[in-house]
Amino acid sequence: APVSVCFVLPQNYPLYIRSVPTENELKFHYTVHTSLDVVDEKISAMGKALVDQRELYLGLLYPTEDYKVYGYVTNSKVKFVMVVDSSNTALRDNEIRSMFRKLHNSYTDIMCNPFYNPGDRIHSRAFDTMVNSMMMQGC
Repeated sequence: APVSVCFVLPQNYPLYIRSVPTENELKFHYTVHTSLDVVDEKISAMGKALVDQRELYLGLLYPTEDYKVYGYVTNSKVKFVMVVDSSNTALRDNEIRSMFRKLHNSYTDIMCNPFYNPGDRIHSRAFDTMVNSMMMQGC
């Protein structure tokens, strides 16, 4: 299951970040921040091909000793970064992909809310509940 989930605007401003356990939150902020360069490199390397795809899963961005960092980009260039514990070998690529799809669907629901101001941090109890349950059970 993910230990940290983050949504980042194209300008690299975080819209949402959630970490479990919360005492490591600063460490995950740093991990997510350093992964943004890798996301940008992957996007520019894919270039034109990325425009034609509906599925914008970037895969494993980089592994560290303790964590694996995965990336996903929406059509509007919002970046999703997920940090997963390296010891979790049961988590397959298609499960990570499905978690990103679930996050993207929930993100879309938030964007469709007429009371949400695009660019504001995401404060939604329903969204928090969905992310928490995903982090606890792994999808």
